[in-house]
Amino acid sequence: MRNLHYVSLLSLALVLGSCEQKSSSETAPATENVQTDANGFTYETVENDPTGLRLYTLKNGLKVYLSKNTDEPKIQTFIAVKAGSNYDPKDNTGLAHYLEHMVFKGTDEIGTKDWETEKGYLKQISDLYEKHAVEKDETKKVAIYRTIDSISNVASNFAVANEYDKMTASIGAEGTNAHTWVEETVYKNKIPANELEKWAHLESERFSQLVLRLFHTELEAVYEEFNRGQDNDGRKTWAAMLDGLFPTHPYGQQTTIGTSEHLKNPSLEAIHAYFDKYYVPNNMSVVLVGDLDFENTIKTVDKYFGNFKSKEVVHPTLPKEAPITQNVVKDVYGPTSESVNIAFRADGIGSKDEKMVRLVDMILANSSAGLIDLNLNQKQEIQYGTSYTQSLNDYGFHVINGAPKSGQTLEEVKDLLLAQIELVKQGKFDDWLLEAVINDLELSKTKSYENNTAVATAYYNAFIHNQDWADVVSFNEELRKITKQDVVDFANKFYKDNNQVIVYKRQGEDKNIVKVDNPGITPIQTNRDAKSEFLAKFDELKSPDLQPLFVDYKSEIKKQKLANGIEVSYVENKTNDLFDLNIIFDMGRDNNKKLAHAVGFVEYLGTDKMSAEDVKKEFYKLGIEYGVRVSDDKSIIYISGLQKNMEKGLELLENLMTTVAPNDEAYKKYVDRIMKGRQNTKTQKASILWGGLHNYGKYGENSRFRNILSYKEMMDINPQELVDLVKGIKDFKQRVFYYGNDIAGTTKALDKHHVVSSELKEYPKATEYAEKETGGEVLFVDFDMVQAEMLFVAKDKKFDKKSMAVSRVFNSYFGSGLSSIVFQEIRESKSLAYSAFSSYSQARKADDSNYVIAYVGTQANKLTQAVDAMMDLMNNIPEAENQFNAAKNATLKKIAAERITKDDIFWNYERVQKLGLDNDFREEMYKEIQNLTMKDLVDFFNENIKGKKYTTMVIGNKKDLDMNALSKLGKVKEMDIDELFNYEKTEIKQ
Repeated sequence: MRNLHYVSLLSLALVLGSCEQKSSSETAPATENVQTDANGFTYETVENDPTGLRLYTLKNGLKVYLSKNTDEPKIQTFIAVKAGSNYDPKDNTGLAHYLEHMVFKGTDEIGTKDWETEKGYLKQISDLYEKHAVEKDETKKVAIYRTIDSISNVASNFAVANEYDKMTASIGAEGTNAHTWVEETVYKNKIPANELEKWAHLESERFSQLVLRLFHTELEAVYEEFNRGQDNDGRKTWAAMLDGLFPTHPYGQQTTIGTSEHLKNPSLEAIHAYFDKYYVPNNMSVVLVGDLDFENTIKTVDKYFGNFKSKEVVHPTLPKEAPITQNVVKDVYGPTSESVNIAFRADGIGSKDEKMVRLVDMILANSSAGLIDLNLNQKQEIQYGTSYTQSLNDYGFHVINGAPKSGQTLEEVKDLLLAQIELVKQGKFDDWLLEAVINDLELSKTKSYENNTAVATAYYNAFIHNQDWADVVSFNEELRKITKQDVVDFANKFYKDNNQVIVYKRQGEDKNIVKVDNPGITPIQTNRDAKSEFLAKFDELKSPDLQPLFVDYKSEIKKQKLANGIEVSYVENKTNDLFDLNIIFDMGRDNNKKLAHAVGFVEYLGTDKMSAEDVKKEFYKLGIEYGVRVSDDKSIIYISGLQKNMEKGLELLENLMTTVAPNDEAYKKYVDRIMKGRQNTKTQKASILWGGLHNYGKYGENSRFRNILSYKEMMDINPQELVDLVKGIKDFKQRVFYYGNDIAGTTKALDKHHVVSSELKEYPKATEYAEKETGGEVLFVDFDMVQAEMLFVAKDKKFDKKSMAVSRVFNSYFGSGLSSIVFQEIRESKSLAYSAFSSYSQARKADDSNYVIAYVGTQANKLTQAVDAMMDLMNNIPEAENQFNAAKNATLKKIAAERITKDDIFWNYERVQKLGLDNDFREEMYKEIQNLTMKDLVDFFNENIKGKKYTTMVIGNKKDLDMNALSKLGKVKEMDIDELFNYEKTEIKQ
C-alpha cells in the first residue's frame, strides 16, 4: 500500500433511493442486457441490479463501470489492473508493489523540469541497479549504491516531486492512494463531480508511460513499510496462515511486500517490463460511481483512454495445490495478545464452496445470533470469537478466530471454536437461522450500496475476479436455493479433522525478525516551486463551476413533542424505508463512571422471562440493531432497522430495559473479561501511543482515560446496582432524535411504549479534567518493536472560530496529505520516515484548547534525524506561493463538494453546538478562505505553531534508541504501562 488496506438484518423489502436501481425485493434471476446510448456506445446492464450499473467496453478492451448517485457532487474513482504480487517473478518479489509506488512519480511530461537531461541520468541509475543486483562482493555493492545515490541526487535537480499529488489536490480530490494485493493493483481518488475531465486528462497521462524517477528514496519508503510489517503481529499471523494453506501457490509463498533480499536488489528493467506487460487497456478497468451523466462520462473516458493500445496479455499459470490431508500447525510470536486462527482451504470465486462457506460463516458468526456469538461470546466462554471468509480467483478460505480469556489456553479456545463447527455438522442450529442470515447478507449488501465507495469497490472486485455482474447481483438469491440439509452435508464433507491450518499467535520474542537496514540516502531536491509544462497547462484548464451548499439546521431539523413533553427532533428519510431512533441523555462517563460499566454488563443479561441468548435471537429475527452507547458526555439508547418493524423493536427494547435481570455468574465473567481486556490493551502499541501516552501528555494523572474502576471496585459492586442504574436511566432528562419516513407512526409508538416519570431528574454533576501545560517532557515506553514512533503535542489557545478557516488551509499546505510540506521534506526528500504528518487540531468543545500535533514513525536509527527535520519544519515554515495557492484552491473545492445530508444533519448540528455555534460555519470559512494570502498563513504559523513547547511521546525498543538524543527534547520519563492506563498490577488476573 502506498501510504499507509454494521449492517443488521433488515428485510428484503428495502428500497434504495438515489442510486438508479430496482427494489431488492424482486427475486427474478439477474440477466444481462446490451443497449446503446445516445452517442452510439454500447453497454451492458443487469436486470434487478440495485446499483444501476452500466458496463461499457471500449474498442481497446478497457472496461468502464459507471453508476449514478446524486447524494453529493462527488465521484469515487478507481483504476484497477489485473496484476498483483501473484505475478511477481520468484526472483524479484515485491515488484508489483514497487511499481504501484512509482506510478505516482510522473511521466516524461509530469514531474520533470527538463526531461531530455533527466532521462540520461535515469538510464544511468537503472543500469547501476542492474549491476548492483548481480554484484556478489559486498564492498563493491556498497560502492555501486553510493554511485546510485550520487547520480540520483543530481537527477533530482531536474525532477519535481509530488506533481501528481499536487494536481489531484488542486482539483479537490480526497483519498488519493493505491493498494497492491495478490491479484490486483488499484489506484484511488474521490473527486468533485465537476473535475471529471481534468481527472481523466491527468490519469490518462499518468498511465501512458512509466518513469522511475526518485526511485531510491521511494525504495527507502518501501523498506520502512517492510519494517513496519515486522512490528505487526497480525500481518505475521496472516502470512503464516497463508503459508500453511498454500504451500506451493503464490498466495502463500509470495508476500506483496516481497522478501528483504529482493527489496535490497531491485531491477528497474523488470519493473518496466511488468508495466509494459500488464498495464494495458484490455487488462484494466476504470470505475466511476457518483454524480455523473452516463453519456458525457463515457465520452470523456473514451476521449482520454480510448487511444491506449491493447496487446495480448498472458497471465501466468499458477500451481495447483494438493489436498490438505494432515493438520498444519504454526506458532507465531510477538508482543501482542494471544489468539488462534483455524483455517480451511476452499475453492475460489464462482465455486460451490464460495457459497457454502459463506453460509456456514454466517451461521457461526453474524455479530448477533450465530453459534459463536451466542454459545461463546454471549456466555463469555472465551474472550472473543468470530469467523470470516475470503474468496480469490484460484482458491478461498474460511477462518475461525478466537482469543483466550484469563487462565485459558489457546488450545482450549481452538477446541471450543471447533465444537461450534461440529454443531453445524450435526444440524444443531435453529431452522429459521439459515433464511435469516441470507436476509442479513442481502441487506448488508443493499445497505452498502448506498455508499459510492462501496459500490465502486464491488465493481472493481468483479473485474479483478472475472465475475459477470449478473452473478454478483444474483449471488444471494442463489443462496436461497440451498437447504439446511445441504449445509449439513457440506459441513461434514468440508470441515474435517485433518485438513486444518492452525496458527497460534503466542506472546514472546520473535526470533525470525528480518530488518532491512537504511542504506544511507543523500537528501534529494524536491523543487517545490518548480512546475512542469504539463502542470502549468493543467492549472490553466477550466472546470464547470461547482457552488457549495450549506445546511440550514433549523429548517432541516424539525421538532415536535411527545405526549409526555419529551422533545423529538427528526430529519426525514427521503431515500428508503430505514429508520434510526435515538433516546439521548446528556450525561455519560463524566457524570457517572459506573454507567458505561453497567451498560456493558447488560449486554450479557436477559430479562425475567428471556435468556440473554433469546433476546439476541428476537432482535435478529426482527432485523433490528439495538443497544446503548455511552460517551464522555452522552448516553444514547438506540434501535435501527426497517420502519415496518420499528414498533416491535421498540417494544422489545423497552421490555429489556425495564425487566433486565442481574446474574451473579455473568457479572464475575464480565469483570474477568474486562481485566483480560486490559491486559490485552497493554500489548497494543497503537493503544499505548495514541491512548495512554497521548492522554497522559495532555492531562497527566488526572484524565478521564485513567478514571476507571479498579478490580476491587468492580468486585465490590452488587450486580443489582448496575441493573438498577440501567433501568433508572429513563428517569433522567432526555430528548429523542428520529431519522425515518414515518414520524407520526414513530411518535405514536413512543407514546405507547416509552413510558417515563412525570418529573425527570437533572443530571449528576460531571467530573472536570484540566488540561495541563505542555513542554519540556519526554514520555517514553519501552516496547519490543523494530520501528519507533514519536508524537509531539503542544497546547495552544482555547477554541476560536476565527482560526478555523486558516487552520484548514494550513493543514492542507503544511502537514496533511501526500503533497504537504512535511511529507515532501521528511519522506520524499530525506527518506527519514514512512509516515510523517502534522496538524493544527481544533477543539471539540468551546472551552477546550486547540493543539499542535506532529507525528513520525521511522526506523529507530533514523529517529534523531527525523526529529531534527520535523522540529526544523515546526519552527521554520517554507514559503511556496504556488503550493499555498494549490492548497487554498483545493480546500475551497473540497468544501464546495461537501454535502451534509440525511441523519448527518442532526449529528453535525450536535457537534456545532458544542463549539458554541448555531449555524453551518463552513459558509463563513468558505468566504474567509477565498481572501487568505500566504502572509496570513505565515502569520498564523508564527502565532500558533512556531516556538511551541512540546510534550513528546515515544514508543520504541530502548536498546535501539539513542536515549541521550531524546533527553535533548526534555526530561525523559520512562513510563510504566500500568501507570499510563491506571491499571493496578496486583489486580490483573492472568
